[in-house]
Amino acid sequence: MSTKLTFAAALLGATFLAGTAMAQDAGSFVPKSAGTFMVRARIIDVLPENNSSSVSLIKGRVSATNSFTPEVDLSYFLTDNIAAELIAATTTHHVSAKGTALGKVDVGSVAVLPPTLTLQYHFLHAERFSPYVGAGINYTFFYNTRPGGAPVTRFSMTNGFGEAVQVGFDYAISGRWVLNADVKQIFLSTKASINSGFIRAKTNLDPLVVGLGVGYKF
Repeated sequence: MSTKLTFAAALLGATFLAGTAMAQDAGSFVPKSAGTFMVRARIIDVLPENNSSSVSLIKGRVSATNSFTPEVDLSYFLTDNIAAELIAATTTHHVSAKGTALGKVDVGSVAVLPPTLTLQYHFLHAERFSPYVGAGINYTFFYNTRPGGAPVTRFSMTNGFGEAVQVGFDYAISGRWVLNADVKQIFLSTKASINSGFIRAKTNLDPLVVGLGVGYKF
C-alpha cells in the first residue's frame, strides 16, 4: 500500500509541476462556480490491493493484475465549492490464485465496469490551483469472464457495491481548460465461483485508481 501511495503522490506532484510550467504564460481562466459542468478525460491506472482473500478446498489467495485504461467523468457544481462527479471506465484484469495446493492457478480474465458517484468539496474554487476531496459510492459489474484453462473451465465473479474516497486537483491552464490529477480508493469485496462453484473464493480487491488528464468547463 505504501509503495502505491508513494507512486500516486509522485504522479500528482509531477502533474502539478507540469501544469505550473504550462500556465506560466497562459491568459485568463474561467473559475469554478455554481452551475458549471465539467467534463474530464483521464488515463487511469487501476491497482487492486488483493486484500484478505481466501480460496476454498485448495487454499491460497486471489490476485488480480493492474490495468491502464481511458476514463471519462462528468462533474456538476451544485455550489461554488460542492460538486457531484460521475465516473465511467472499464478495465480488464487477469486473475490468479497463488499459494494454493496446486501452486499458482491461472483463473482467467474478467472485464470490470465500476461506475462511481462522488460528492466533492473544491477548495480555492476561484483560483488557478483548486484541490478537492470527495467520497461516494461505487457499483462494480464483472463481465466477459474467460477461464484460464485446465483445471479452470468455468469462472464468474459477483457484482457489488463499495465505498469510494478521493483526492485530487484541477489546475487551470487557460480559458476553460484545466489539467487534472486524481487518486481514488475504492473499497470492494467480491466472490469468485470456479468450475460452477466447486471452488469458491472471497477477496477484497480494494483498487487504488490513479488518474491524469484534462478537463473542460461548460
